[in-house]
This record gives sequence, C-alpha cells and structure tokens, in this order.
Amino acid sequence: MCRLLGYLGSKIQLDYLLYKPEHSLLVQSYQPKEMTSGVVNADGLGIGWYHTEQNVDAFTYKSTLPIWNDTNLPQLSRYIESRCVLGYVRSATAGQALDISNCQPFRDKRLLFIHNGYIDNFRKSLYRPMRELLNDEVYQSIDGNTDSEHIFALLVNELKSSPDSSLEQALQKTLMTVTNLAKLHQVSFSANIIIGDGHRLVASRYAYGSNSPTLYWLRDDPLYPDAVIIASEPLFEGNWNSCKNSSILTVEENLDVKVDQL
Repeated sequence: MCRLLGYLGSKIQLDYLLYKPEHSLLVQSYQPKEMTSGVVNADGLGIGWYHTEQNVDAFTYKSTLPIWNDTNLPQLSRYIESRCVLGYVRSATAGQALDISNCQPFRDKRLLFIHNGYIDNFRKSLYRPMRELLNDEVYQSIDGNTDSEHIFALLVNELKSSPDSSLEQALQKTLMTVTNLAKLHQVSFSANIIIGDGHRLVASRYAYGSNSPTLYWLRDDPLYPDAVIIASEPLFEGNWNSCKNSSILTVEENLDVKVDQL
C-alpha cells in the first residue's frame, strides 16, 4: 500500500509538506502507521505540482529510489513553491516492476492522479477487460503495467468521451466501471485516489470486496492556514477528519470541502 498526499491552498514550499511535518511523507515511507499490507514504502516516489503564474501543464518529479535515498528532492523541494501539490511514496504490488514508468503521479496535461490500492491478480483478471474499454489514443498513452495507471486510463477515457463531465462524475463512473468488472471476474480491489487539476482536488476512499485503506483530510490548521490537506495518514497532530468509506471528497478552489457518498 502506498502513501498519498494532496494539498490545495496558499502557495507553499514543497519541503513544508514532504519533510518538515513530524509524520511527513518521508517518515511515512519508512515508518507508516496505518498500512494494511507491506511494511515500508521503498519502491519509488513522485511529486506533482503546478506553476501558479502560468496556465501550463502540470510538472512532475519521479524516482525509483526510496525517498530517504533521493538526494535531489530535498534541494528541489526548498526551491519549488506551489498552491496545488500531489505527493506519493510507493510500496509496489508483488509482480509489478520497479520502473520509472510505474511511478506516480500519472499525468494528462493539467490532470494529475495518484492511487493507493490494488486490483487483485490484476494481470490475470482485469488487465485485458479494462484495456478493451479504452479508445486508441488513451490505450497508446499507457507506459507502464500497473493497475493504478489503468484506472487512470479509464478516468481519462471517460473525460474524453464525455467532455462536459466533472472530475467527480468521471471518477464515480470509473469506480463503478471497475466495480462491475470486479464483480464479473470475482476479484476485489481498492481505490483511494487523489486527482488534481491545479485549481481543485477530488479524492475517493473506496473498495469492493476488501477494506478501504485509510484517508484523512484537514482544513485551515494553524500550521497550514488557508489550505486543505488530504493524506493517507495524518502528517501531524490536528483536527483530522477520516474520509467516509465509499465516498468522494471535493476541495473547491475557494477551499470549500464537500463529501458525497457513492
């Protein structure tokens, strides 16, 4: 199980999210408290962010190193500032390659996507059924072989086929599509997801046939005023809210938070 982080709010240096909190993403990589499988998150990392002064595609930094061994990220995170950030440390599912193409966030222009969860026996169960639902453009865009990237591909496919859909609608349809396939092929899956577009965050806590991994959110903490943080585990002591099972959480640009049950 990976560890996820999403931030939307006042412009912030990345190191204030990745390194400075007492239970930062760095600490969660080697000493997680609430993982349901695995012990550490040592199979890579990824950070995504946006340049707030320009309407350009999202930026990403990825590595197959454990975050504690990455010597470049501490320096970059002191230099880069953003008001919308997604972060991730990876615990690879057995059988999935330790390769940069399998590191998140996955990106489609301004869209960023990170996933904590799994599809049971993915290569033998839902790999082909999911790919058969994709248009050729999205099919060809898949670089890796993870269940996470294929869920992202279904989301992008939904947005391209229904361009008037909101991120929430597209995410809900994607989760229902995977659920229907999982029922048909009698497998379980879980999908804690955070999506960003530079202006909003949309997240899910969801599972079929298994327990949902933990996911929390917090708004306007004294340490991080004018901001919302979403995380697999609380980064510090504070008034964290546990996301409900089978729910979609939306953080608007003005930081209003809405939770809808699926």
